[in-house]
Amino acid sequence: MHVRALAEGQEIDQVLLVKAVERRAGRDGHEYLRLTLGDRTGTVTGMVWDEMAIAAEVLHAGAAVHVCGRLMVHPRHGRQIVVSAVRSPANGSFSPVELVDGPVRAPEQMESDLRELVATVQQPHLRRLLEEVFGEGLPTWDAYRRAPAAKYYHQAYAHGLLEHCLSVAQSVSAISAMFPGIDRDVAVTGALLHDIGKLEAYRDAPEAIDLTDAGRLHGEIALGYYRIRRLTEQIEGFPPSLAMALTHIILSHHGTLEYGSPVVPCTREATLVHMIDNLGGRLGSFDRIEKALGEGQQWSAYDRAIGAEAWFAPRESALEQRRAA
Repeated sequence: MHVRALAEGQEIDQVLLVKAVERRAGRDGHEYLRLTLGDRTGTVTGMVWDEMAIAAEVLHAGAAVHVCGRLMVHPRHGRQIVVSAVRSPANGSFSPVELVDGPVRAPEQMESDLRELVATVQQPHLRRLLEEVFGEGLPTWDAYRRAPAAKYYHQAYAHGLLEHCLSVAQSVSAISAMFPGIDRDVAVTGALLHDIGKLEAYRDAPEAIDLTDAGRLHGEIALGYYRIRRLTEQIEGFPPSLAMALTHIILSHHGTLEYGSPVVPCTREATLVHMIDNLGGRLGSFDRIEKALGEGQQWSAYDRAIGAEAWFAPRESALEQRRAA
């Protein structure tokens, strides 16, 4: 059974992917494990209340595990598997492709779309910068193509960064023509590079997403700023004012100081990238929430990313329709 089709009260006896493991303590002081389990159709919470020492031996992010238990619907937290036992799966008992989430569009198509968009950038220094990052076969491009966009909230899977940044850049490109005064080349380049710091901020293992030491100590914005600042300094004749406009987009794309940006957007281009980035992340959260719902379920539990419960109009296999398209 796919995760999305699991119903309340159903007995679980199958292989699932462990996406996260947290050790927590209840109000009574009793420790338990909270898991994020999933397959290609969605995710579900798993709760391990007993035999934690045994469970901890096989439970780690990125591992496929054979899970036994029962699916319950918590009135506040939604669907949960109450785990009775876990073990390493037998060889040949599952197909890895059935466990891994991913983007709707094929990576090859997204790469083609990105290169088509890069070709429209006319400013020679910005074009050279993009070629230094996205050149075929370069380590930076290989990492960018493979990386997740986030640890949890949106597009937290392989190729998620490519999917997110491309959609932001395509939207920025389209909207730039609608408002006077926007430097389209700066805005599109900034959109493609705004999350480049995540290449160093996250470990190179999208199936087990976690922050690196540099990600924890410096943060993805600072890492992205320094990476692009160094590249602009290495490109002969790169105008300082152009470098400043571009790096300002990276520094300000979270929008406010309380959300991690050291400065707020102070240019048209930075404002546009921030707004579209925020929209893309928010809509990506709806995709994540929908994947965690049971078949036919319309309301989610409260979600911190959107600050509300999410509602989905009745649709027949909406997720599969999007993937088929």
